[in-house]
Amino acid sequence: QVQLVESGGGLVQAGGSLRLSCAASGIIFSANAMDWYRQAPGKQRELVAVITSGGNTNYADSVKGRFTISRDNAKKTVYLQMNSLKPEDTAVYYCHVGSTWWNYWGQGTQVTVSS
Repeated sequence: QVQLVESGGGLVQAGGSLRLSCAASGIIFSANAMDWYRQAPGKQRELVAVITSGGNTNYADSVKGRFTISRDNAKKTVYLQMNSLKPEDTAVYYCHVGSTWWNYWGQGTQVTVSS
């Protein structure tokens, strides 16, 4: 059974930082790309950052230079370091792993950035 458990969300002032964590189980973690998505109220879920099994990363334009995705294969955990947070970063953040044939999501963690 695949489980993704996020943690690290919270309330922060604009300009502040948070680090999200996602602990995975039930998959061969090191063999899979891992993603972070977010969904703001009234908006579609959007891809924020991706890290491949080899450690290559890609980011949405809106977070480039502010967010950093990383992974620790020994701990089966993926991280999202978020710096210089803006009110528009307020959303529920989801960890995701998947392929053409399957997808798994975490339960989400709320990030609220006050102005």
